Amino acid sequence: AMAWRAAPRAAARLLLGRRGIASCIDPSTGLTEDQKEFQKVAFDFAAKEMAPYMAEWDEKEIFPVETMRKAAQLGFGGIYVKPDVGGSGLSRLDTSIIFEALSTGCTSTTAYMSIHNMCVWMIDTFGNEEQRHRFCPSLCSMEKFASYCLTEPGSGSDAASLLTSAQRKGDTYILNGSKAFISGGGDTDVYVVMCRTGGPGPKGISCLVLEKGMPGLSFGKKEKKVGWNSQPTRAVIFEDCVVPVGNRLGAEGQGFSIAMQGLNGGRINIASCSLGAAHASVLLAQEHLTVRKQFGEPLANNQYLQFRLAEMATRLLAARLMVRNAARALQDGRQDAAVLCSMAKLFATDECFGICNQALQMHGGYGYLKDYAVQQFVRDIRVHQILEGTNEVMRMIVARNLLQG
Repeated sequence: AMAWRAAPRAAARLLLGRRGIASCIDPSTGLTEDQKEFQKVAFDFAAKEMAPYMAEWDEKEIFPVETMRKAAQLGFGGIYVKPDVGGSGLSRLDTSIIFEALSTGCTSTTAYMSIHNMCVWMIDTFGNEEQRHRFCPSLCSMEKFASYCLTEPGSGSDAASLLTSAQRKGDTYILNGSKAFISGGGDTDVYVVMCRTGGPGPKGISCLVLEKGMPGLSFGKKEKKVGWNSQPTRAVIFEDCVVPVGNRLGAEGQGFSIAMQGLNGGRINIASCSLGAAHASVLLAQEHLTVRKQFGEPLANNQYLQFRLAEMATRLLAARLMVRNAARALQDGRQDAAVLCSMAKLFATDECFGICNQALQMHGGYGYLKDYAVQQFVRDIRVHQILEGTNEVMRMIVARNLLQG
């Protein structure tokens, strides 16, 4: 137990870098050779470039820009963006596999990268050729970083009631309002903003791409958060902010549809980050049970804890299969894709938080020390049950789908 206490971080790195994972929870099961290859690249990157610094980034609230740029060199800055603008052109399932692997090294940093990827995909998919070639290459290389701006102080779950307004004035829009809880806000370069150009409701919403330095664009104070500390969160404020009409994605009134289509993928991405945290936590718990002794024998001999570990592994696998099923549905453009993404996000983020929390409990008092990685996984994935659509809203989407027919 003392050896584990002396270097818990090193132990975590060793665990995440090793390949001796029990086959029943092996995340490479069922993947193609290509998928196994980039999964290995992502796992190795997580073990070498992220896990050793995860605690420091959390404690000092460091936004690890250079590390993310290294990840972008591996193709992780625009994973499901088309190759002609610098993207990797991979599938939604490939993307899920990569984010799950990266999240074992630092969930908070990977979660920001997933939001960045969603923003680049939105520009790539809904932008015209000029916009795609202007914005995407520097975002795919992570020379520049992106933030998604939908939530407002008064409209979270009720996103269609947003109030940020954009008045057309010749070749520009004059933007007024504010956005809340924006990941990367203030430190990032590109802001994909949903704003009201028309009447009330979703059909009055358009999507504008803003760049840092535009007159009238400012930021609130950096929020102090329970987790997700390796990425800054601030309010984004617009005061007579002048935005060229050429920065609008799609047509006027298309913004809400663009935002929701982005979120379908975002929900799989954030669920995948939860999978990575839970996978790492199962391995940490497994290791702790074998090295920690109580009442003269290892905790691993205790049948109650054996059963809890079995349940954690089972829930992890169920969540992973659900997320990958939704990723395939979205990739194939299936009619039920949006509701499957909601189901996967709801199930995976709830179950994975429970897995990480149980892993902390198995560590006893050690689990509550910041020397041990398990507490950070618990803190970092708690918010996944809230953002990208709260899990209560996910239930509404699923229920609506079931009761329509």
